[in-house]
Parts: sequence; C-alpha cells; structure tokens
Amino acid sequence: MTATRETAEEKKAGTEEPATTGKEKSGRWRGTVLVIVLRVAVIVLCLVLWQKMSGPVIPEYAVSKPTDVWTALHRLLASSQGWTDIRTTSFEVVVGFGIGVAIGTVMGLVLGSFPLAGRVMEPLVAAVNGVPKIALAPLFVLFFGIGSWSKIYIAATGVAFVVFYNLYLGLRLRDRELVEIIQVMGGRKHHVLSYVTVPTLAAPFFAALKTGGPLAILGVIGGEFIASSEGVGHELFTSATNLDAASEFAGLIVLMAITLILNGILTQLDKYALKRLGLATRRSSGQRP
Repeated sequence: MTATRETAEEKKAGTEEPATTGKEKSGRWRGTVLVIVLRVAVIVLCLVLWQKMSGPVIPEYAVSKPTDVWTALHRLLASSQGWTDIRTTSFEVVVGFGIGVAIGTVMGLVLGSFPLAGRVMEPLVAAVNGVPKIALAPLFVLFFGIGSWSKIYIAATGVAFVVFYNLYLGLRLRDRELVEIIQVMGGRKHHVLSYVTVPTLAAPFFAALKTGGPLAILGVIGGEFIASSEGVGHELFTSATNLDAASEFAGLIVLMAITLILNGILTQLDKYALKRLGLATRRSSGQRP
C-alpha cells in the first residue's frame, strides 16, 4: 500500500514538472514582450516630445523635427548618391575591420607566445596606442590620399589594438598548470592549442570583435570628416556645414543601422563559434544565478 502511494506521488510529481516549466516559459515570454513594448513606448514618447518641443522650446534649425528627418531619410535612400555613400562607408568599415582583426591577431599571438618579445614591444605598442587614432587621420590621408584606403587604415588601427590586447593578455593568463599536465600526458602542441589556448582565447577574442566594430565605424567617419569625396561621413559633414539638421539626423540613423547590422553579425558568429567549441553551455551555466 505504501509503495503504491509512493508511486502515485512520484507520477503526480512527474506530471507537475512540465506545468512548472510551461509557467516559466510563459513568464519569460511575457517578460520579453513587456521589454519590447516598453522600448517601443520610450521611442514613441521621445519622438512625440521631439516633435512638440522643436520650435517652441528648441530652435528647429538645430534639431529639426521627426517628420522632416523621415522626409530626409526617404530622400537619402531614394537617391543613387545616397546608396553610393552607404556602400562606400560599409566597404571601408568591413575592410578596415578585417585588416585590423588580422593585424591584431598576429601581433597578439606572436607577442603573447614569446615572453621576451612581449616585454620588449609592449611599451612601444602602448605608446603608439596612446596616440588618438583620429590624430593619425591626416597622416593616413597624406600617405594614401582622400580615397577609401586612408579611411580603411584609420579604422584598422583602432581595431588592431583592441584585438591585440585581448589576445595578448589572454595568452598571459592562460592556465600554465593545465598546459604542463597535457604535456606530461604526452600531448603535443596541437593538443595544447585545441584544449587550452583556443578555449581560453575564444571569449576575449569575440569580445574584442564586438568592441572593435564601433571603433571601425568611428575611424571611417572621422576620416571622412577630414577629407573625402563620398561616404556617409562626408554627407554628415556637408549637412552640418549647410545647417541641414534633418539630413544630419538621417545620416545618423543610417550609421546606427550599419552598427546594429555589424553587431548582429558578430553576435551570431560569437554564438556559432562558442557552440562549435563546446563553450556555449559553459557560458550559459555561468550566467545562471
């Protein structure tokens, strides 16, 4: 009788678990919907306040109006010159980002793998990194002209240092005891690389990518401000010179869209790489309270 009762209680408990899980999923879904609704409400509220305050409170020539910005954005996207500027800036950002990642990865791995070289070169790298990248823009323009390559190298400079420091410090913080254990067990260099180095550097590397994306955009736009004949930065500078606030905000919206697209691609790449390396479960379990 007691065994039968225990079995019935176990079945009852087993049937209650899915209900609890369903409630948790429903709660998470409601929480996600609530966050989205609140975000939309904040954006709508800001737009309404902007529309009402432009003119009576804030000079319209300085901030324009959301309706005028929408018209300017539509005009930008409907023109061939607008898409030429978007393609130019996107090309410069992507190529500059890729070159910066490649340079930073090589520097980080080389100087991090050879301690003597790291000690010799680290102060020099820190000194060059201390120079504001925008201050190097006139030098790159002098070397490569006002075309795309000067902006590409400005963007690459900012990205390279971020990637370098993340990988360099990641190698220095690598678990030496784990490396020695693998070597004692007969492991070769590729075993150390697969089981220690890559898992250790995966998180800081992708963190560097997400940080470097906005820096690449910043470098490109800064270079286009200084000297360029096309690009979103060139249009922003022209709009500011002409006191065209609506076109200025339209260009900023395009830049935000480029930033969101780049960040979304890097986020998906981060998730895919960590899943392939078997680190996604470790990260999710580490985030749980």
